[in-house]
Amino acid sequence: MPPSIIRNRSAVATDSPQSPPTATGPLPDARTEPAGAKVTRRGAVGAVAAAAVDAVAPHRSPSTYTAPTVANPITQRPLPQQLAKPPVTAHDPAPATIDRAYTPRKGVAYTSSTSTARATAGATAVAAPSPALHLARRASWGATPALVAEIAAKGTTAWIDAQLSPLTAVPDTAMDSLVTTQWPILNSRIWGVRDKYYPDSTGDAGYAVIQAYLARAIWSKRQLLEVMVDFWTNHLVVTGPWGDAWDSLHRYHLDVIRRNALGRYSDMLVAAAKHPAMLQQLDNAFSTKRSPNENFGRELLELHTVGVDGGYRESDIRRSALVLTGMGIDFETGEYLWRDMRHYRGKVSLLTWSNDNASPAGTPVVESYLNYLARHPKTARRIVTKLAVRFVSDTPPTTLIDRLAQVYLANDTQIAPVLRALLTSPEFSASAGQKTKRPLENIVSAVRVLGAQPGADLPGWLNDLLWMAQTAGQAPMGWPAPNGYPDVAPAWAGAGTTLTTWNFHMYQTWTASDPATTKVKYPALRTLLPTTAPATYGAYVDALAQRLTQAPLPAAKRDAVCAFLDKTAATTLSANDAALGWRLPYVVALILDSPEFATR
Repeated sequence: MPPSIIRNRSAVATDSPQSPPTATGPLPDARTEPAGAKVTRRGAVGAVAAAAVDAVAPHRSPSTYTAPTVANPITQRPLPQQLAKPPVTAHDPAPATIDRAYTPRKGVAYTSSTSTARATAGATAVAAPSPALHLARRASWGATPALVAEIAAKGTTAWIDAQLSPLTAVPDTAMDSLVTTQWPILNSRIWGVRDKYYPDSTGDAGYAVIQAYLARAIWSKRQLLEVMVDFWTNHLVVTGPWGDAWDSLHRYHLDVIRRNALGRYSDMLVAAAKHPAMLQQLDNAFSTKRSPNENFGRELLELHTVGVDGGYRESDIRRSALVLTGMGIDFETGEYLWRDMRHYRGKVSLLTWSNDNASPAGTPVVESYLNYLARHPKTARRIVTKLAVRFVSDTPPTTLIDRLAQVYLANDTQIAPVLRALLTSPEFSASAGQKTKRPLENIVSAVRVLGAQPGADLPGWLNDLLWMAQTAGQAPMGWPAPNGYPDVAPAWAGAGTTLTTWNFHMYQTWTASDPATTKVKYPALRTLLPTTAPATYGAYVDALAQRLTQAPLPAAKRDAVCAFLDKTAATTLSANDAALGWRLPYVVALILDSPEFATR
C-alpha cells in the first residue's frame, strides 16, 4: 500500500518510491556517455553545475550537506550553504498553527507572482501570452500545444462556453471509460466499500478517489470542470484517503463536488451538509439538542458561506449548531439519516433569517437555513473573491469582485455564469503573469506537457505522483484544516516546496527517457524538438521552451541554459552533440524549473 497522506504538516518524507537514476548506476536508455563526461544525479535542484547538483540532491545522507554557493542558471537564485531535506509543508517556515487565511508577513513586499519574485531584476521581458495561452494556463491543469491550438481554433469565448457545459458539449468517453475500468469501486454505495475494505484496507477507496482525481486532471478533455472540482474540494473540505470519512469519501466527491461543480452553490451546500462524509468530517453526526457540537455550525458560517466578517456573533455559532442537529448517519448502511429525537425545536434567529422550527421533522428548516446562507450577499462576495484569486490574481480588483457578486446573486448562486463573466472580463485578460502554480498543479502540468499516457501500472504511477505532491506539501485532499490549501504565491515560495518540484521534473524527464519504463508511457524526449534539429544552441533552447512553456524564454535565461551546456546561443548544434542525447533530460528539466513554466 502506498504511504498515507501526511496529516501532520511537520512530518518529513524521506524515501521516494522511485529514485531517479544515480551517477554510478546505468543510464536509463541506450545513450553512451562521452569519455570524461560527468553525469550526476540531479536530485532536488534544477540542472545546474554538476558540483551543485551533487551537493543538494535530497536522496543523499546525511540530511544536511555543506554545499558551495551556486546559482541555478534559470531562477538565478543562489543556493544556501546548508540545505536540509525538503520538509512536507506548504509554508516555509511553517507557522505554529494553521491560519484561517494566509497573510503575508509584515514588512515583506511580495509580488503577485512567485515567478516574478524569482526572476532576476534585469531579465529581458517577453511578449504577453496570446489570449488562448493565457486561458489555457488558467482554466486547465496545464497548457499544452494541443490545448492552446484547440482554444485558438474555437475562439476563447466559444471554448469557455463549451467547457461550462461539459456533459453535452465536451465528449470525454475515453476518460470516463478509463475511470470506470480502473476504479470500479468509485460507483459503489457506502456499504459496498465497507464490505470490500473493512477492516484491513480502509484507505484503499480513498486512494482510488485520489488516483482518479489525478488521472482526470491529466487527461480529461473537460479541463475547466476538473479545475473547479479542485476548487470546491478545497472549499468544502473533506480530507482523505484516511480519516472518519474513509467509507464515504468516494460518494462525497461524486455526488457533492463533481455533480455540482458548475451548478448552483446552494445545491452543493445542501448536498455537502447532508452528506455522511461532511457530517463525519466536522463532527455533526453526533450533535444533539442537549449536546450540540459547534464545529460544523462554525465552519459553515466562517468558511463555507458569509465569512468571518459576515456579521454573526459567537452566540450565533451556537444557534447555527442547534439548527443543524438531527442530521445523522445510519450506521448500518453509512447513508444519511434524519434523527428526530436529536433535533432542537424552538424558534431560531440568525443574522436576518428566522424560523419557528416547531416540527421534529426538521429537514426543511435545515435546508431553509442553508439556502439562506448560500444566497447571502456576504457569501456571494466570499465565493467570487475566492474564484477571482484562483483565476485572476492574489489580490483581485474590487471592481471585479463587485460585478461577479452581482452575477452570482442575479443567477441564483449558479457558478457557470460567474465563471463566464470572470473569464471574459478585462481584468482576467490583463492578469497574465499574476498567478503561480501550486505544487500539485506544477506536477500535473509537467506530466501533461511531457505527453504521458497510461501504462501497465497506472495506479502505481499515480501513487508516485501523489507521493511527490505530498512531499511538496500539497497532496490532493490532504490539507488537515477545514479552510483548504492556500492559493497565493507566498504560501508556496519556500525552499522545500521549490526543491521538491525541481526534483520531480528531473525524475520525470529521466522516466520519460527510460525505454524500460512500463508504469506509464512517454514519447521520446527527442520528439519535443522539431524533426529537423535546430541549427544553433540558441534555437535549440528556444524550440524546447516553446514546446514546454508555449513561449520563448527571456534572452538572459536562454543564454543561461546555453551556458549550462558550455555553449553560447550562436554555437552550432551538431547531430551527435550531447544536448540531443544524454544531456537532453537535464535541459528539459531545467526549463520546467523556470519561472516561465511555473506561471499559471
